[in-house]
Amino acid sequence: MNSEFFVYLITLITIAGVIIRPFKIQEAVWAVAGALLLLVFGLISLQDAWTGIGKGLDVYLFLIGMMTLAEAARREGLFDWLACHAIRFAKGSAFRLFVLIYLVGLVVTTFMSNDATAVVLTPAVAVAVSRARVKNTLPYLLICAFIANAASFILPVSNPANLVIYGKEMPSLAVWFSTYLLPSLCAVVITFLMLFLTQKKLLREPIDSEIEAEPLQPGGKMAMAGIIVTTLLLLSASALKWDLGLPTAIAGIGTATLVLIAGRKNPVEFARHISWSVIPLVGGLFILVEAIQQTGIIDTLSQRLSEEAHGAPETTAWMAGLAVAFGSNLINNLPAGLIAGSTVSAVHLPEAVRSAILVGIDLGPNLSITGSLATILWLKELRKNGYDMNGWTFLKLGTAVMIPALIGALLALRF
Repeated sequence: MNSEFFVYLITLITIAGVIIRPFKIQEAVWAVAGALLLLVFGLISLQDAWTGIGKGLDVYLFLIGMMTLAEAARREGLFDWLACHAIRFAKGSAFRLFVLIYLVGLVVTTFMSNDATAVVLTPAVAVAVSRARVKNTLPYLLICAFIANAASFILPVSNPANLVIYGKEMPSLAVWFSTYLLPSLCAVVITFLMLFLTQKKLLREPIDSEIEAEPLQPGGKMAMAGIIVTTLLLLSASALKWDLGLPTAIAGIGTATLVLIAGRKNPVEFARHISWSVIPLVGGLFILVEAIQQTGIIDTLSQRLSEEAHGAPETTAWMAGLAVAFGSNLINNLPAGLIAGSTVSAVHLPEAVRSAILVGIDLGPNLSITGSLATILWLKELRKNGYDMNGWTFLKLGTAVMIPALIGALLALRF
C-alpha cells in the first residue's frame, strides 16, 4: 500500500472522530491526534505541516476575535438585556419569538458571518428562552445553526469560505448580488419554512412576556459598541478585499480589554470561559488538508472538473454543487472549502460551476451537526449553556431542511 492510502485512511478516521466523538472525546483531540499521526509516520513533513497551520492564520484570528467579543458581551449582560427586549416584543407569542430570532440571525449572519451567529447569537437565544421559561427550547436554538449556513452567501463577508472559493478574484458587490441574491433568498425562505413546519408542534405553548428589563450597564454598552465596530470593520475589509481575521481580532480583543480595564476585572478568569479548543481543532484540519494536497488529488480533481465543465457546464454545476454540499458533511466544510478553493483556483471554470460549488459549501453543512465550523461552534455554545444535541436527531432534521433549500438555491442560480 502506498503512502496516499494511509493519508486518506488517517484523514477519514480523524474526521469520523470529530463527527461522532466516541467516548465523548473533544473534537480538537481527534483533529490534533490525526495530524500527529501523519507526522509520526512521515506522511507529511514538519515543514509542510507548519505550512498547513500557517494557511489557517486568518481563521484563527477571526475566531479569537469573535470568541473574545462574545464572551465580553455575555459577561457584561448584553445578551440578558437583548433577551429581555426580544421576549417583551414577542408579547407571549412563541411564533413571534421564533420569527424574531430568525430575522436577527439573518442580520447577524449577513453582516458578521455565520461563525458570529453561532458564537454571538446562540448564547443570547439560550438566555432568552430561559428568561421566558420556555419548556420546548429546541426550535429557537436550532435557528442559530440553520440560519448561520442558509444566509451565508448573501454577502462575501457572510462566510469566510466565500473568500476561500474566490480568493483574489472576488467579484464586486453588484456582480455578487446579481449572482447570489435570488439563491440566497430561496435558501433563507425555504429553510425558514421547513424548520417551522418541523417544529410547529413545539411552538404552541405561550411564553412568559412579563419580564422586567434592567438598564444596560456601561460594560454592556461597550460590548455593543464593539460588535457594531466589528461589523463595520468586516464590511470595510470585505469591500477592500482584505483578510477578515486581523480586523476581527483587533476589534474583539480591543473591546474585551476596554471592558476588563473599565470594570477592573480579572483577565485570566475571563479567558478561562472561552472555548480555546476550537483553535487546535482548526489547526489539525488544516494539516490534514495539506497532507491531502500533497497526494496530488487536487490536481486530478482540477483537471477532471475543467474537462467536464467545458463540455457540459450546467450538468457539471449541478453535480459539483451537490457533491460539495454532501461531501462537506463527510469531512466538514472547512477542509472541503479549502480543497474546493484550491481546485477552483487551479483552473478557469465557468461561473455557473464556481457559483454552484460556493452554494454547496455554504448551504450543504445544514445536513449534519458537524458539517461546518459554525455548527461545531454552535454545538459548543449549546453545551456551555447546559444544552446538547444528538447527531442522529440533527441529521433527520437536516435532511428535511437542507435538501429542499439546496435544490431551490441551485435552481435559482440559473435565473
